[in-house]
Amino acid sequence: MASQSAPNRHDVTDALLARPGKWTLTVITMLRVEARRFNDLKRAGGISQKTLTLTLRDLERDGFVTRTMFATIPPRVDYELTELGRELLELADSVRDFAERNGALVQAARARFDASGGEPAIKLVHSS
Repeated sequence: MASQSAPNRHDVTDALLARPGKWTLTVITMLRVEARRFNDLKRAGGISQKTLTLTLRDLERDGFVTRTMFATIPPRVDYELTELGRELLELADSVRDFAERNGALVQAARARFDASGGEPAIKLVHSS
């Protein structure tokens, strides 16, 4: 029986970096309740066809979404979250919650930064 080795750092980092796309969390949240058709996702999300196609392909490749094709005329394709996708959805919800809790703080920090002309505040530290 072959033993499975622990994932190396590169594998873990690659998995973490796989989802930074602008539309990834939007698509994941649109699939929250049920499977949806491609055109329904396109209309609801305001995403271009090309971008949605690439996003769904990446999500399917990484195991977050399944695609089911129906032999109908016109052809029908449904997308649905996998268990792994549901776990990513929990992460998306956490990010949204963070943004809601801290949005005013981020806006204030941006205003301070912009008011300074983009120059960082200088802190003088004297060594002992």
